[in-house]
Amino acid sequence: MTNPHAEAVPKVSPGQGEGDGGPMQKFAKLSGVAAPLSMINIDTDMIIPKQFLKTIKRTGLGRNLFDEMRYGADGREIPEFVLNRPAYRNACILVAGENFGCGSSREHAPWALLDFGIRCIIAPSFADIFYNNCFKNGILPIALPREQVALLLDDAERGANAVITVDLEKQEITGPDGGTIPFSVDPFRRHCLLNGLDDIGLTLQHVAAIDSFEASQKQGQPWLWA
Repeated sequence: MTNPHAEAVPKVSPGQGEGDGGPMQKFAKLSGVAAPLSMINIDTDMIIPKQFLKTIKRTGLGRNLFDEMRYGADGREIPEFVLNRPAYRNACILVAGENFGCGSSREHAPWALLDFGIRCIIAPSFADIFYNNCFKNGILPIALPREQVALLLDDAERGANAVITVDLEKQEITGPDGGTIPFSVDPFRRHCLLNGLDDIGLTLQHVAAIDSFEASQKQGQPWLWA
């Protein structure tokens, strides 16, 4: 299905659109509205349908996030969909059902979430490839037991009052009423998010050694640089 609603799609607000292709944004502490999306098995084609995968740019995909759930065949918004409801238009946290991000491998899925403004996804479980791609793009995926996700889904139903704080340094989620839920993240992934390091950023930490190697190789094996 082609996208018929170029004009009907809301523009990304100034607070959104983090995926600009520049350095990965650091993640230390995030406080904002959490949107409830309790469906299970939300796959990558639901997150960003295949017709929007032609671009290699990270920007602009947020307007087509959950495209077939957000818009009707005429291109108009479906008012009932959670991200079209006024209270959740600027949500930065998504509380979802299990097996989030299943389906085909596409890095456009975290790009679209990030471009919309989602920096954290909380669910009982994630598909492995999607889970890994989130960390590489500055999104924090948190897997929690179903019972704790159910509590956060209930909190998220409060609309604009559903403000949740995610503290990666403390590895702790604070709900609207002040209750806390601990979570754990792999230490290396936590380090990368706290410091805004994707694969390129990690490589650039060794730029002095890379430059030294190249200079030595140019002298010892100049034909490789001809």
